[in-house]
Amino acid sequence: MTETLANAVAAADGLALPQPYVYRHNPLVEPDWRRFPGWKDVTDDEWRSAQWQRSHCVKNVAQLRGVVGDLLDERFYADLEADITDAATMSMLVPPQMVNTMAPTVSPAGPGSLTEAWYADPVRRYMLPVLSDRRTDWTSHPHATRDSLHEHEMWAVEGLTHRYPTKVLAELLTTCPQYCGHCTRMDLVGNSTPQVEKLKFVAKPDTRLADMLDYLRRSPGVRDVVVSGGDVANMPWARLEQFVSALLEIENVRDIRLASKAFAALPQHWLQDDVRAGMERVATTARKRGVGLAIHTHVNSANTVTPLVAEATRAMLEVGVRDVRNQGVLMRGVNDSVDKLLDLCFGLLDGAGIMPYYFYMCDMIPNAEHWRLAVWEAQALQHGIMGYLPGFATPRIVCDVPYVGKRWVHQVHEYDRERGITYWTKNYRTGIETADSAALERTYEYYDPIHTLPEAGQDWWRLHAADSVAAADASREVHS
Repeated sequence: MTETLANAVAAADGLALPQPYVYRHNPLVEPDWRRFPGWKDVTDDEWRSAQWQRSHCVKNVAQLRGVVGDLLDERFYADLEADITDAATMSMLVPPQMVNTMAPTVSPAGPGSLTEAWYADPVRRYMLPVLSDRRTDWTSHPHATRDSLHEHEMWAVEGLTHRYPTKVLAELLTTCPQYCGHCTRMDLVGNSTPQVEKLKFVAKPDTRLADMLDYLRRSPGVRDVVVSGGDVANMPWARLEQFVSALLEIENVRDIRLASKAFAALPQHWLQDDVRAGMERVATTARKRGVGLAIHTHVNSANTVTPLVAEATRAMLEVGVRDVRNQGVLMRGVNDSVDKLLDLCFGLLDGAGIMPYYFYMCDMIPNAEHWRLAVWEAQALQHGIMGYLPGFATPRIVCDVPYVGKRWVHQVHEYDRERGITYWTKNYRTGIETADSAALERTYEYYDPIHTLPEAGQDWWRLHAADSVAAADASREVHS
């Protein structure tokens, strides 16, 4: 027997060396919400009700205590309260559906029995951040900004970001069914916190939406509209349907993507009769006109992929939505390993019928350094997940580079590993660069978390952080 044939036989017999990751098809499970004292009498019908879910969202520490009670130690509640007071950029808003996915396999056995599991839980880490999660050396990167992607600068009209030549982002509203601690639009979305006074739209909603539609009718080069916010699940259905229907009447619009975290956060919303019927009307019109209608959601942990999520996805596909895709965010302690990413992707694909699409690097917003990964870490994760998923379902890990846009992490032009500075190029001008002849020739910077750098790099930032920010600001003024 040849060596090659012998190896093949050994592999078939299970004698070969194990693969770094072994595929496992795990049936989805809806955790039992009755394990929490505050929900011990909640019925199945109540749990499936979108109205019940919305009206029982956890919005403050007192409400969380009313649900979980003494299963969490007082130190956790104090830690959470301290974060709200001293660090949080997003107000607390967690639907019961999401609370129920925190430490879902832990059976509480008495006072304090959930505490350590909750501290370690990936969903808790971005939905209910506590002060002890945050770094104390570099809480924020020196280059962190409230509008880290400079979307407001690229508004064609209020709320309509025109960054890419053929695509726009329509921010219809500033609320969501849940508020994630790492939100890239933390300057605009949600209620103000002690640290962040949120910006507000100036124009009335009807005026803003009309202005968006008017701009798109006058912009034949735009074919792709992402309808977002906030979250479209928080918009009254009649108004959302009216807006999408108007988009479908614009000849140059060929793709419409509805952005909603609610597939994991509030799948009950997408299972409502009026939403199903309305989506069927919109999807039918889109199909007749040859327009692609898809939904993009935001799932970061396999724990949040439950049977209700799968049911909501099936409901949308059955009424004619072309695809439901996931755009997650890479975060330390949440999905920062190959195993966690693959478990999530297979759960989405096999369990819920959701297509893994993108994983974004966490943006450079204030107080986010404990979540952010370095570009080299993201590159290693992209390398690690290759070859396991079907090619069409292998997500790209992307860095959303300020003034550039989404770039696959291996597209970096130059990388100063000591100082953690990556340099990127681009191939188009944004709406604010139409007269900038050098826009396609210069490089644009993105910055790794300083704590991931070698000691020499950390020392450099301690000495030169202020100078680096001043130089970047001066460069922007020259080219603005």
